[in-house]
Amino acid sequence: MAVGTSGFSYRDWKGVFYPETLKSDEYLSYYAEHFPAVEINSTYYGIPKPRTFERMVTRTPEGFEFVVKANSATTHELSDRTVNRAFKDALEPLAGAGRLHGVLVQFPWRFRNEEANRRYLAEIGEGYGDIPLFIEFRHNSWNREEVYEYLDGLNLHYVSVDEPQIGDMMPPVARATGNLGYVRFHGRNEKNWWGKEGDRYDYLYGEDELSEWVEKVDELEKTTWKLYAFFNNCHHGYAVRNALMFRELMKKQGKLI
Repeated sequence: MAVGTSGFSYRDWKGVFYPETLKSDEYLSYYAEHFPAVEINSTYYGIPKPRTFERMVTRTPEGFEFVVKANSATTHELSDRTVNRAFKDALEPLAGAGRLHGVLVQFPWRFRNEEANRRYLAEIGEGYGDIPLFIEFRHNSWNREEVYEYLDGLNLHYVSVDEPQIGDMMPPVARATGNLGYVRFHGRNEKNWWGKEGDRYDYLYGEDELSEWVEKVDELEKTTWKLYAFFNNCHHGYAVRNALMFRELMKKQGKLI
């Protein structure tokens, strides 16, 4: 299992994870000394030039893995064709170096289990060819056995989520489709998830909360070829603290070597 965080370049990680004297262009190299994989989230907001990923390859060791988040045009505007070529071109340095291990496709809460949206999933799958696609839903209408079977048939990989249980939010169902497992920890910040008082990802998990996932992850690993667990509660270095905590919990239970 590969444990990591959603992103790595955060100023408020200084003094929490990164040494105070570390320069920003040294963050990734330092991160890669402690984690085997990273989820790149900045691509949701804009598609970088290929040289951005070329630099990331040079700053990480052989075997270090990248998963890259799909652009908002794909997931929130539902217009994947408009960005597909530019996005895939940007990923080429990672793919060419054997470092691209998938694309995260995170849909918003308003993306419901409807026929048109199911067709869109199939279209995306065809557009990315052999690149593994990890599909994250936010709405509970997707929590159906037939959906998991549908994803399996398309060789798309379901993302298990830990997030606040508000209304029709997706519950913490531990499932895997298409032989790859993926878990994202968003935090349980119910107060600010829909509000404007603070950031929804500003949350630090306690050991008891992460312990709930130890057995779940162990079961997922038995049915998958590879399993990823990424922490997206990035404020104040919470993600990196919880990623290290979770890894230690797995080790204590003999679930991680």
